[in-house]
Amino acid sequence: MSRPSRIVVVGASAAGLTAAEALRRDGFTGSLTLVGAERREPYDRPPLSKQILLGRWTPDRVTLGRHESRAALGADWRLGVAATGLDTGARELALSDGGVLPYDGLVIATGVVPRRLPSGHELGGVHVLRTLGDALALREGLLAARSVVVVGAGFLGTEVAAVARRLGLDVTLVDPLPAPLTDRLGDRVARLLAGLHTGHGVRLRPGTLVTGLTGHDGQVDGVDLDGGAHVPADLVLVAVGSAPATGWLTGSGLDVEDGVKCDHRCRAAPGVVAAGDVASWWHPRFGRLRVEHRLNATEQGTAAARTLLGGQTPFAPVPYFWTDQYDVKIQVHGVTGGDARFQVVAGDPATGRFAGLYGRDGHVIGAMTWNLPRQARELRRHVAERTPWRQATTG
Repeated sequence: MSRPSRIVVVGASAAGLTAAEALRRDGFTGSLTLVGAERREPYDRPPLSKQILLGRWTPDRVTLGRHESRAALGADWRLGVAATGLDTGARELALSDGGVLPYDGLVIATGVVPRRLPSGHELGGVHVLRTLGDALALREGLLAARSVVVVGAGFLGTEVAAVARRLGLDVTLVDPLPAPLTDRLGDRVARLLAGLHTGHGVRLRPGTLVTGLTGHDGQVDGVDLDGGAHVPADLVLVAVGSAPATGWLTGSGLDVEDGVKCDHRCRAAPGVVAAGDVASWWHPRFGRLRVEHRLNATEQGTAAARTLLGGQTPFAPVPYFWTDQYDVKIQVHGVTGGDARFQVVAGDPATGRFAGLYGRDGHVIGAMTWNLPRQARELRRHVAERTPWRQATTG
């Protein structure tokens, strides 16, 4: 396979920027173009729901890398321009400004877009959170609000609920699951997370669906719940998950049922790779995955770039994510939740410091720590090595 001479990266994101940097680091000297729908240079997203919302960081601090290092890429930056179509046969990318970019190597790193409720988003005070602009608007709203309803108790929703309480607001957290992040952390840890939030004054409405948003004079004033309950609110954050940003790929011939479908090397089609939140790839151990977490964006951006330059190594990381809520840092490696068994192997949940393992089919598949960061690396080893469950939990 000949090495490409014109590479286009769609998505000026963490994954896209990392791919561009990896391409240059691995010796690619041809034409390199980065296309980004936002006018901003690439920035980090995890601080948006924490440091930016709390006002601890200024917006410039989330920018990725130094300006000098980005300039050294020798890339053509197309910021404020979105991809609108892809012809994989002609190897051409259509842009929102009417331009067409030819390529012989393409990296798709367009991330995800927030899911929305069927109605109500036209009301003032109703927010989603994905971009830096979203975060700045949400912070402004929080500073003026008194009561907040967060719809969705996933990672984003629970982090924002924690910030809102730290700002002194009245907070209600609504979710159809029995406890926050039950699907990702399992019942026991989810119940502890629920206790963390209620202990800080958050009102939880578990097992509850939102049926609509209400408003007055164009401003949201509450949330209707199934069963007939109504929760007043002058700010609502909708955090009900995300969808891969693949609408522009309609008609491209790529499989985009749940993200850009890739093989074990992040390859979606000849000359096309994908990385980050938008990529669904075949993990040699865990099967098909699509991971919406920061470290994966970096690792997969690098892996996809190497595949584009002829690399043959499968992308087989140990998935990792973390969340910071109040004074708690939760770190997770591998696959967790679902039907996996869970056992505490260090510390004690009653003390607010513990670690546990998740297992399936007689082997460790995941690990988590709750304010025990030093245990995270050791437990990760059990996930990476597929340590037998009995050996890992009885040592």
